[in-house]
Amino acid sequence: IESDKVDLEIIHNAVGTVTESDVHLAASSQAVILGFHTRVDKTAPDAAKQHGVQIKQYKIIYELIDEMKDAMAGLLEPIEKTVVMGTAEIRQLFPLSKGGTVAGCMVTDGHIKRGKVRVMRGEKELFTGPIHTLKRFKDNVDVVRSGMDCGIRVDGYDDFQEGDLIQSVTTEQVAATL
Repeated sequence: IESDKVDLEIIHNAVGTVTESDVHLAASSQAVILGFHTRVDKTAPDAAKQHGVQIKQYKIIYELIDEMKDAMAGLLEPIEKTVVMGTAEIRQLFPLSKGGTVAGCMVTDGHIKRGKVRVMRGEKELFTGPIHTLKRFKDNVDVVRSGMDCGIRVDGYDDFQEGDLIQSVTTEQVAATL
């Protein structure tokens, strides 16, 4: 199994029964014993249990390969993926007398939720940070759905322009692949 992300090292390969000496070799190498159409010697399971070595047996080669790929992928760090839950288009800007700007928006897709957002201008990401306030008319709300107007104030960012997009985002952990 080839991968440039994980190294798979075969310590020993042989034909025949899995023996207690195979278990000792696996224990000293912190390895797993994989058997394909093999038998296991009577003393090997007890030795494996004593040394904390797994003995896995397979009758179908594809099951062995698939399990090895899954085990190798499990060694990789998960990948963080940003998921867009909703998009709002800035239609009007409202400067505040105390400083700061409220972006008057129309939610065009999904929903905008109190939490992390990113500000986009075209394809360029300008800022990512938390929502300071999310309002419908004068009411503070937690969520605004598609087709509704809202006012959004973002912590640490005021350089909005009409036409910018505010995207409600979340981060998910996705299993890495080989």
